Amino acid sequence: MAKLRLRGKDLIDIGYPQNKSISIAMEVMLKHYKRESKERVLVFLKEVLANPENYNGDGMFGKIAEALQSAKKTEARKLNATRAPFTIFGENGIEATAKEQLYTALKLPISKAGALMPDGHAGYGLPIGGVLATENAVIPYGVGVDIGCRMCLSLYDINPSYLEGHKDKYVNILETHTKFGSYEVHKSPNDNEVFENAAFKDIPLLKKLKDKAYKQLGSSGGGNHFVEFGIVEVHGNDNEFKVPPGSYVGVLSHSGSRGLGANIAKEYTRLATKQTPLPKEAQHLAWLDLDTHDGQEYWIAMNLAGDYASACHHDIHKRIAKALGARPLAMVENHHNFAWKEMINGQELIVHRKGATPAQKNVLGIIPGSMTAPGFIVKGTGNELSLNSASHGAGRLMSRSKAKQNITQSEVKKMLKDHGVTLIGAGIDEAPMAYKDINKVMAQQTELVTVVGTFLPKIVRMDKG
Repeated sequence: MAKLRLRGKDLIDIGYPQNKSISIAMEVMLKHYKRESKERVLVFLKEVLANPENYNGDGMFGKIAEALQSAKKTEARKLNATRAPFTIFGENGIEATAKEQLYTALKLPISKAGALMPDGHAGYGLPIGGVLATENAVIPYGVGVDIGCRMCLSLYDINPSYLEGHKDKYVNILETHTKFGSYEVHKSPNDNEVFENAAFKDIPLLKKLKDKAYKQLGSSGGGNHFVEFGIVEVHGNDNEFKVPPGSYVGVLSHSGSRGLGANIAKEYTRLATKQTPLPKEAQHLAWLDLDTHDGQEYWIAMNLAGDYASACHHDIHKRIAKALGARPLAMVENHHNFAWKEMINGQELIVHRKGATPAQKNVLGIIPGSMTAPGFIVKGTGNELSLNSASHGAGRLMSRSKAKQNITQSEVKKMLKDHGVTLIGAGIDEAPMAYKDINKVMAQQTELVTVVGTFLPKIVRMDKG
């Protein structure tokens, strides 16, 4: 069948007002009905025009209906002259570019408060380690490309000496039961209730992404994503996960929502830049109003990506538990690269944490170091100045390109040997020396979190790099 040939004049002829409803209708129909006849497409469009209120929230026609009911004109947005209130933790260790990115975000007309964590470094839109509270609006690049990226730690009642004494067994488990990068997937993906989410049917973009998401379940991304065996030290008796103090074997994973999250971020960033055009220095901070069809749709898609990221981690840990022939004593996990509705100073705001860990009072989280440095199991203090947040790791000391230029393979091998770490995969850009000193970062956020345990990596699996 020939490709749909639809023109603006066709829509004007059936009564469409000469505003943005025409361009939106054409984009929707050419994207989703490109093999239909023009006559059939115009029948659909007439039905929406006649009763647009019947299509509010509809995954296919909701955006057209919204445009028909609104006479709002898209205008370039200006930044405020002053910044919203903010606090920077560990400011002396954070590069100027990252701070400037936060300062720009604080001038958005939707911004109400912000913070920068001590692992902060430059990113796109918000800096990594950036936290931003906005009013009734969500910024796709304030969330990030890897939506719902998270940490997950399982603790096992296994003597840590086994990691060295039976190293081959543990190396084999990681090589066999973990998958990394764009192309590695499990031969037999597991079913998961996340795929029963109605959004996979109702939102056209998610419908297209479902099959790939299913295939990628239980796999990890490239870059700094990992699955590790290590030694967990649990401190004191007051830990929230109710494990007696002592030494345990732990499995720690770091990954996100794979291709699903990346495609959601790409599409809704494109829509945001159309709806809230901003000056050049702020163009990556375009937002979606949560009262709009696209804003609501992104919120649903973002939350689904977060649930999917969690499902990926649970699948990874379930496969490893089965290979170990053991049940975990406890599991600790947390998101970053996400947005939450939270009460800040008595007002419900949208809190974006891009590379920042939620740290509400008594909420557990994991802050990893590098592949040779300890990670920390923490309990939040609920610090209002940090918007109830903490760092999500050590933070990069060198960019990926700088690490490749300045670090040699022999230096990495020596460092791994000195720390008794076995590495499977990973490129030079993930070398331990490319990261800040996690102990210094933790010292700069003692008012944000309390340490209740540590994780020391011993066998590390990453993408080949």
